[in-house]
Amino acid sequence: MHVRSFQLSDVSPVTELLQTALSEECFENTMAPFSRQLSWDSDLIVVAEEQGEIVGALVGTIEQNHGCYFRIAVHPDHRRRGIGRSLVSAMENRFQSRKVSGIFVAVDEHNAAALPLYEAMGYDENQIFKSVRKLSIVG
Repeated sequence: MHVRSFQLSDVSPVTELLQTALSEECFENTMAPFSRQLSWDSDLIVVAEEQGEIVGALVGTIEQNHGCYFRIAVHPDHRRRGIGRSLVSAMENRFQSRKVSGIFVAVDEHNAAALPLYEAMGYDENQIFKSVRKLSIVG
């Protein structure tokens, strides 16, 4: 598995991944912020690739000098293999290289299932942002 920056050629496979990995409502609520982040700063979107296939994606953003994990998606057939952890670590490194003053996890009803991953990686309740609607990429 290889984690890398999003490339323009990834639009279709990442869209398909998001549609497969997320609920229909979550997918619909993710596409506009994904597009905004892509146009603002595509370096804050990372993908996990296995044998040329995109199996995971993480959309991050920076809000008032705070890094924020917005949406993570791992293909159902590839879960529980460390892909989510690798995506979060890669994004964390990007945030740290930009010297953000803190890193937060944006949580809504759609990604609450990802909380155990973030908690296992050391993020606590003080770093959980309970409303994604306040993020600029959400609009």
